Amino acid sequence: MKNLSKLLFCFLAVISFSCNEEDTNTTPVVKSEQELQGAITTNTILKANTVYTLKGFVYVEDGTTLTIEPGTIIKGGPKAGKGTLIIKRGGKIMAEGTKEKPIVFTSSLPKGSRAPGDWGGIIITGKARHNQSSDPLIEGGPQANYGGTDNADNSGILKYVRIEFAGVALEPEKEINGLTMGSVGSGTQIDYVQVSYGGDDAFEWFGGTVNPKHLIAFKTTDDMFDSDYGFTGKVQYALGISDPALSDLAGASNGFESDNDNSGSTNQPLTTASFANVTLVGPISPASGQKFGQGAHLKKGTSLSMNNTVITGWDKAITIDGVSSEGYATNGSLNAKNIIVSGTVGKTGSSAFNANAWFTTAAFNNQTKTHAELGLGTTAPYMPVAGSILLTGGTNVPGFENTTFRGAFGSTNWAEGWTNFDPQNTDY
Repeated sequence: MKNLSKLLFCFLAVISFSCNEEDTNTTPVVKSEQELQGAITTNTILKANTVYTLKGFVYVEDGTTLTIEPGTIIKGGPKAGKGTLIIKRGGKIMAEGTKEKPIVFTSSLPKGSRAPGDWGGIIITGKARHNQSSDPLIEGGPQANYGGTDNADNSGILKYVRIEFAGVALEPEKEINGLTMGSVGSGTQIDYVQVSYGGDDAFEWFGGTVNPKHLIAFKTTDDMFDSDYGFTGKVQYALGISDPALSDLAGASNGFESDNDNSGSTNQPLTTASFANVTLVGPISPASGQKFGQGAHLKKGTSLSMNNTVITGWDKAITIDGVSSEGYATNGSLNAKNIIVSGTVGKTGSSAFNANAWFTTAAFNNQTKTHAELGLGTTAPYMPVAGSILLTGGTNVPGFENTTFRGAFGSTNWAEGWTNFDPQNTDY
């Protein structure tokens, strides 16, 4: 009778109750539901026993901390006013999931009905530097400015977090990205974050100095990793995977897209972001009518650096676009070292710059191989198989963890346990 009463109590519980270990076969606890809207002005904790729905722009205001427990689910969608979570300058998000209990931001629609752009995404604005003369608003419509002089600014933690079906178009040609970072400082920790099926870019940086690790851009509509406005951070261990039937039909979907700013100026700080140990898997065989660009479109004055990186699946692996970026490649500030590509390396325009000669400079140790020669697995996360040429040949890069492999993975699958490569068919 005692055990029967306990079972009934577990079944009827709505929130804040969990059964003892001896009752693990009983009916799961039903989670409560709660809407989030407007401004969060006092320190707030989102609990794992509640499913939250973002309604419209939800702002974490200056001086306020939003803490999210491991395993919490936050939704947004058409029925909730295109919800978006915005961390303003001086605000903090403490979203530290675990490998076993990641924090999930996803669509409010049922499985089988979800699509890129169901909701907004996550926007973090900080006080680090950018190269714009004004105090800009983050793109996409939210009333959130970014920038300052504190390159060590701390906007909190995103760790073991998934962001799915974000990227709503709230203004023409100004969709919100899966994770948008405006002048986010190096005191912020971004590690083990997966953005899937986004309606725009997976990750975009507008200035800032943050140094993320373990990022996954999975089947996003536009670019995988986009850096602008003087982003100077370091990104290590990143994976990008295209969907051959999903691209930006208004433009072209790239792996890397990088510029200094919209006009290609020499404004300081220059975009000198550095990426190491990246695997970008393009569409390989694009579906009819899809518009894919290149593995790395380096343009408008960027000085991006790529190291220990694999780019495959695009006909154009790397394109250097514009005289200023060509100049940076020539003087050694735009770098591609220890890179393996399947595809061509080229440029735009009629200048004398020879992109292929630059790429094949002996000291850079770059190679061109067919996709089959890389030895990648055939399904996400495209781990290198035994004997893959990617498992060796990595070189140490100053400012990064030392590695002996090329691409995002060696023999350890850091994506295991917390990622989801089929969020369309997951019950949330």
